[in-house]
Amino acid sequence: MVSQEQRRRQLAREKFLRQQERRTSARRKARMRNSVIASALGVVVIGSLALYTTGVLKGDDSKENAGAEVTPSATPKATDPCEKPAAGKVKTATWKKEPELTVDKSAKYTMKLATTCGDIDIALKASAAPHTVNSFDFLAGKGYFDHSKCHRLTTEGIYVLQCGDPTGTGTGGPGYTIPDENLKDKSLKDNIYPAGTVAMANTGQKHSGGSQFFLVYQDSQLPPSYTPFGTVSESGMKVLKKIADAGAQPADPTTQNTAPNATVVINKATVTKS
Repeated sequence: MVSQEQRRRQLAREKFLRQQERRTSARRKARMRNSVIASALGVVVIGSLALYTTGVLKGDDSKENAGAEVTPSATPKATDPCEKPAAGKVKTATWKKEPELTVDKSAKYTMKLATTCGDIDIALKASAAPHTVNSFDFLAGKGYFDHSKCHRLTTEGIYVLQCGDPTGTGTGGPGYTIPDENLKDKSLKDNIYPAGTVAMANTGQKHSGGSQFFLVYQDSQLPPSYTPFGTVSESGMKVLKKIADAGAQPADPTTQNTAPNATVVINKATVTKS
């Protein structure tokens, strides 16, 4: 249940971030005007928009995080490029504590997401993010991700597909949290999570990741507070592009999620050691 204090903090945070978004939008428009003027003078002006989102990548274990404080605009409805989900039901089991750390840091691990839109293969970073990879190995082995929807697609500011919540609301989690890891990964430069990165969502607090994660389909500017723990294969990126090209739905009035137009369901998730 959401306490009154949690609700109060959520509303305050949402109000603050809406104000920040309006200010950022105004600065962006001003930069765009300046860029036009400068180009007429033969001067190249490079503007940057730092979109620091919290709600967009929040979700695990707390309904306090049900609303995305910065919700990108939805894109027009497109034809669903994906197949119907395999028969089966999601599992919503929870555990009281993080599973015992048994991952082999010296070994290579891969995760396959067999989705309705195609297979997404991910090379996992066991040595750099052992707790995260260990957790995914555990959850995948329990069938936790099977038949779950990828509940959010962002198409403006940042470009990610978010999955890992069996409830499909952005509020679910495995009942335990894992520590932040690998936040100084060499792939993260100038607060950019490059296309192909797989990283953990969190509640905005340190060490609050659970089961929700996001796959970056286009370079996205984010603060380095989301554990990067994998890289999508080339063929997997083609699947992500197909999903992204189909666009997102209007924001849900309750959760503020912009769900993908494509029916993205993880039929089966497996983690393999090699």
